Amino acid sequence: MSKKYILVFVILIAVGLSIGIGLPYFFRISNPHQSDNSTQHNDPNWTFPLASEPAIDLPDFPPVVTEVIPSVVSVTTEVVVSDFFGRQSTEYVAGSGIFIDDKGYIATNDHVVEDAQSIYVQLADGRIFPAETVGTDTLSDLAVIKIDAANLTYTYWGNSSLLSVGGWVLAIGNALGEGITATEGIVSRLNVSVNVQGNTLYGLIQTTAPVNPGNSGGPLVNMAGEVIGITSVKIVAAAVEGIGYAISSNEAKPTIEDLIRYGHVTHPWLGVSVSTVTPLLAASENLSVDRGAIVREVLAGSPADAAGLKVNDIIIRFGDKEIGTISDLVKAIRSSEIGQDVEIVFVRGEDTKISSVRLVERPTS
Repeated sequence: MSKKYILVFVILIAVGLSIGIGLPYFFRISNPHQSDNSTQHNDPNWTFPLASEPAIDLPDFPPVVTEVIPSVVSVTTEVVVSDFFGRQSTEYVAGSGIFIDDKGYIATNDHVVEDAQSIYVQLADGRIFPAETVGTDTLSDLAVIKIDAANLTYTYWGNSSLLSVGGWVLAIGNALGEGITATEGIVSRLNVSVNVQGNTLYGLIQTTAPVNPGNSGGPLVNMAGEVIGITSVKIVAAAVEGIGYAISSNEAKPTIEDLIRYGHVTHPWLGVSVSTVTPLLAASENLSVDRGAIVREVLAGSPADAAGLKVNDIIIRFGDKEIGTISDLVKAIRSSEIGQDVEIVFVRGEDTKISSVRLVERPTS
């Protein structure tokens, strides 16, 4: 066929499409699923199914915020820092806190008041007071400070074990050092462990409530206006959004009580460095069990050393608690008493062994 006829044929097809002329049979595309009876599945009376129950309204945030804000304070600390040449200057660090009674005790984070030369607290009504440190605990990232003031409003503490993933929460604090603000979110995860500069925090609440610099030490509250957490850390990365953490109220309360009563927290100590055993780790290291806490280091003279624990032993029970992860072991140790004798079950090679350890107070350094 000559080029002229090909061109004419293509033009005829284009013209036929534009004016609706039918194409030859071999250019038509048939649909094997098309039915001549196009209305066989139609239902002119169809409507969306009605919900069996009315929709649940969103929680009413303003009453909760109004109730809690008078007990939330802005915390400003003065910290002396040195530059590369040894020259000193003063920096101001913003944080938050929450009154835990009417006597002036305020719960906050250890990292908010760490190395502070002076601490100032601003109340919701605008009053400003100097504050003294009552006690701090680096391991839990908790601290208690105190002001000398009257007519103080405090908020009751709730039971964080009653939280559910998806439950509404509010983070209230001195965000960006610009005054008390409130942000809403939900509980994303419970009982989370996060490593912060070499220190692992346990029993955390993960939330989508925006957490900004300055929020640290402020309360995370439920819709009853109860404190169910102390805002502590967030993950900051380009690909991460909406991941903040709070120390759960049930984890925080015993530490806060000890700080007020004694000025410090005494932690039972085993004296080992461990890793969590996973199925992948068990396969790669040819371990005989696929869960537990594997010992990576035993400190000389520690309770673990005295109990005969060795590197590569896998702790699977501590007292009456099954151990599947590092977090399980840490919780079991922290729930024990200093001077208590605890039975440890561990796996060495293919053998399961039992020993007894007497816990001592964790060294301060």
